[in-house]
Amino acid sequence: MEGLTGVFFSFCILLLFLLAGKILRARVGLLQRIFLPASIIGGFLALIFGPYLLDVLPDFLYTTWSDIPGLLINIVFASLFLGVLIPGIKTMWTQGGSQLCFGMIVGSGQYLVAMLITVLLLTPLFGVPPIFATILEIGFAGGHGTAAGMHPVFAELGFPAGSALAQMSATVGIIAAVVGGVFYINIAIRRGYCVNLDQTKGIPRFKKVGLIPEKDRFPSSNATVASESIEPLAFHFSIVGVAILVGWVLLAGVRQLHPMLGGFPLFPLAMVGGMIVQAFSAKIKVSQYYDRLTFERILGLSLDILVVAAIASIRLDLFVAHFWPFAILMAVGIAWLFFCLVVLAPRMFPYNWLERGVTEYGMQSGVTAMGLLLLRLVDPHYKTDTAQAFGFKQMLYEPFLGGGFITATAPFILVGLGIWWSIAAAAVIVFAFGLISFLNGWTTRNPRKKAR
Repeated sequence: MEGLTGVFFSFCILLLFLLAGKILRARVGLLQRIFLPASIIGGFLALIFGPYLLDVLPDFLYTTWSDIPGLLINIVFASLFLGVLIPGIKTMWTQGGSQLCFGMIVGSGQYLVAMLITVLLLTPLFGVPPIFATILEIGFAGGHGTAAGMHPVFAELGFPAGSALAQMSATVGIIAAVVGGVFYINIAIRRGYCVNLDQTKGIPRFKKVGLIPEKDRFPSSNATVASESIEPLAFHFSIVGVAILVGWVLLAGVRQLHPMLGGFPLFPLAMVGGMIVQAFSAKIKVSQYYDRLTFERILGLSLDILVVAAIASIRLDLFVAHFWPFAILMAVGIAWLFFCLVVLAPRMFPYNWLERGVTEYGMQSGVTAMGLLLLRLVDPHYKTDTAQAFGFKQMLYEPFLGGGFITATAPFILVGLGIWWSIAAAAVIVFAFGLISFLNGWTTRNPRKKAR
C-alpha cells in the first residue's frame, strides 16, 4: 500500500497498538504497579510484530512509522510555550532558580559522565566513536522525538546509527523514569520524605489503573472560540502550525551560518517559533484566546503517538550490534540520575526536596511528561510549590538542554572541540551551577530528609 492511503492506514494501525497498550495497562496488575505508559506498552507490542521478531506486519507500516517521530517532535516543541504567560527573568529566577541549578547539574552531568565512560572505557574496549556519548542526554532528557529529529545531525557527522541508538536510549530512559521513580517514591513515602503522602494514604488506585472515576474527573480543555466559526482544536492546531513555519524560516538562516550546520534539526527552532508567536500574539491581544490546556492536549497526543511509532520502528539490529557499550552507558546514566535524586536533591533544595527531586529525575530520564507524572504521584493537588518552580525552570532550561540548542548542537561541539575539551566544558557547567546554588544559600551540607 503506497501513497497517502498507506500513510493513513499506517496511522490507524499505530493507534490500534496505542489502544491495545491502554487496555493492557488497565488489565495487568504488574503494568499498573510500575506505571508503564500505554504508549510504551503499545510500542513494544508493535515492535514484537515487526521485522526483527515475529515479522507478520507489512514493511510499509514500519517505513511510515519510522518517519513519524521526527515530524511530531516539531509539534511537541512548538507547543511548549504557546498559551503560557512568560514572566520576567527575576520572577523565574526567584521561584525557579534552585530548580534550574539542580537541573543544569543533572543535565550537563549526563554529558559529563557519558563522555568520561566513553573515552575511558567504551572507545578502548568496543571502538565506539566519541559521539556515542551524546545518545544518553539526547535519549533520556530529549526523548524519542528529539532522538529521531537528530537523525540528520548524526548522518552529517558520520554516525548514522546514532539516531536509532538514541531512540532506544529514550525507551530505556522512560522505563527508568517510571519504574525507578515509582520504586523510590514508595520508599520515600514509608520513610516520611513526602509532604502530602504517607503509608496510610499511598498512591490512589485510579492512577495505577489509569481510568478516572466520575467523581475525580476534570475538564481537559476550554473553548475560547465558537465552533460555529472554527473548531477550537483546529484553531489551536493552526497556531502550532504557524509556530512551526516560523521555526522553518529560522532553520533556513541557521543552516547558512556554517556548512557543518547543514543537518541542524527543526525542533529547537520550532520551540523558538512558538515563543515568537506567543510574544507577538500577546502584543496584539490575541493570546487571550489561547487555551493552554488545549495546547497541552495537542502536545500530549503528539507525544503518545510519537513514542509508539519510535519504539515500534527501533532498529534492533543496530541495538544488538552495540549492545555492550550501550548497556554500560545506560547503567552509568541511570546511576548518575539516582545519585542526583538521593544525594544531591536533599542538599540542593531547602524544602520539598523529594517532590522537586523526583520531578527532575522523571524529566531528565524520561522527558517533561514523565517528570510531571511523578510529581502528580507525590503531590496530586499541587500543594507544594514544585509545579510552579519546575515550570519556571523549564522556561529557562528547555531552550538549551532537554532538546534545546545545546542538545541539538552537542554532537557538533564534541566533534569540533574534541572529547577532552568537551568534557572540560561540561565539568565547568556542572561546577558553575553548583557554585551558583551555594552562593544563593540553597545548598546545605547536612540535609534534613524528613518532610517538614
